[in-house]
Amino acid sequence: MSDQPIDSGKRTWIIASSCVGVVGAGFAAAPFVGSFQPSERARAAGAAVEVDISALKSGEKMTVEWRGKPVWIVKRTPEQLAALPKVDALLADPKSARKADELTPPYARNEDRSIKPEILVVVGICSHLGCSPSDKFTPGAQASLPDDWAGGFLCPCHGSTFDMAGRVYKNKPAPDNLEVPPHMYLSDTRLIIGEDKKA
Repeated sequence: MSDQPIDSGKRTWIIASSCVGVVGAGFAAAPFVGSFQPSERARAAGAAVEVDISALKSGEKMTVEWRGKPVWIVKRTPEQLAALPKVDALLADPKSARKADELTPPYARNEDRSIKPEILVVVGICSHLGCSPSDKFTPGAQASLPDDWAGGFLCPCHGSTFDMAGRVYKNKPAPDNLEVPPHMYLSDTRLIIGEDKKA
């Protein structure tokens, strides 16, 4: 191995090449490091959703997406509200006591499972296998429903039924009531889903 010093031209070339290599490696690593950051879409998926319910008529339902889940907002009729206590004996968890902290916020642990009695806000996913139940708001005998049906939701996958407050009927595959997501009212016609504490 030679002990001769490297001439200044080679030294400059080696330093310049090394600097370009370091800068190039930085540019190459930037997208890789950036991939660890959540995307805008991912950040938005966990964000609260503001909803205008001013056009929602009595007896109607609208669906919004929150955290990739369908959230149902139903404006219940006076008749639908009046029927709720009449089916309590038929329900598996009429007081929403089971998994209360997980499925029902304190302000919705009432007969209506809501802040305002006429407005139901629930996640439209069956607690059995994650299917989405169908609306069966019309009371009375219907296919796959009892003759004394009071109105509610039917999961077509395995026949679980829920009343107009999202409470599951006894002896059905679904173990729990439909989830009430965190929500609060910004005004009489606007609510926010995903937040329930005012700053």
